[in-house]
Amino acid sequence: MNQSKLNELNNWLQHNNLDGAIITNYHSVAYLSGFESDPIERVLALVILSGKNPFLFGPALEVNSMQESGWPYTALGYQDQENPWRKLAQHIQNTSKGSQRFAIEADNLTVHRLNALQNALPTGDFSTDITEKINQLRLIKTSSEIQHMLAAGQDADRAFEIGFQALHAGASELEVAAEIEYQLKKSGVPSMSFDTLVQFGDHVADPHGTTSNRALKANELVLFDLGTMTQNYASDASRTVAFGAVPKDIHDIYDVVLHAQQAAQQQAKIGMTAGELDHIARQVIEEAGYGQYFNHRLGHGLGSSVHEYPSIMPDSHLILQENMVFSIEPGIYIPGTAGIRIEDSGYLSANGFIPFTQTTKNFTVL
Repeated sequence: MNQSKLNELNNWLQHNNLDGAIITNYHSVAYLSGFESDPIERVLALVILSGKNPFLFGPALEVNSMQESGWPYTALGYQDQENPWRKLAQHIQNTSKGSQRFAIEADNLTVHRLNALQNALPTGDFSTDITEKINQLRLIKTSSEIQHMLAAGQDADRAFEIGFQALHAGASELEVAAEIEYQLKKSGVPSMSFDTLVQFGDHVADPHGTTSNRALKANELVLFDLGTMTQNYASDASRTVAFGAVPKDIHDIYDVVLHAQQAAQQQAKIGMTAGELDHIARQVIEEAGYGQYFNHRLGHGLGSSVHEYPSIMPDSHLILQENMVFSIEPGIYIPGTAGIRIEDSGYLSANGFIPFTQTTKNFTVL
């Protein structure tokens, strides 16, 4: 449980004359309470009441797990046949009487769920969005959080090694991804931070493609995009390698991406804006004539979830601060020709950007 962050949110509620907050993003719930669970279609909420103790609310089948997670306050549950919003409203009304002003995570609570909440608590005002405040709470990492992500980065390096060794002609993308995840779990890594992405040949030119049954052939590129969870903190990294010989123009494109990635990583510093950092990498790619093929932001934040605030993208005026964690992942994707992405995630220190992963970025032929 993150008591200092809960206290800060309680102070924020009082400063803004709010009676409470209803946190429904399960990543936010885990970050603040220490209870980790994806409720899928069920309702999970952390309710913070101004000047009072917070409580967890979720499926009855998870109440024991909430308590065993180290959560020191009340944990309440509902049966599947019950209306969760009505029962949640009853718990709130038992603690806080009269009209109430509550903050919600507007980017997470669906229209359907907001309507259900308003019907259950008709005197409530849910017009305040707490999303930005929670993003700010999660933005600067503690030394403990960074240590967890450094450990997750070491696991990601092992994942690359396993993946490289698993490549052989005829192997499918799914087979290689499965080998990576199997070997990691066998060694005690509890989970990946997202489904491992392995792409061969023409698939590599799709920056948001999927891992499929496509078989590996000689003399083509292989892209790995992967990450692990350690103590509920994520790693995220990408490497592109060659399986056999590839044409010289592929080597040249790789060198452009590597130069862009290293330039951003080496020049990242406290006080610059996220947009300025994006521009460093993007300018390298544009000057090489491939600007139109770099079609996504330079990076994203990560922490207790693999994608979180902020975005490292053009025109962002966000000031980069010490102990912010984000990815640096430029890429060039030319349909029918090549796709190359090189990514490290890391944290910003007084000495610059410190990556969590150390797997070589030199052009590698396997």
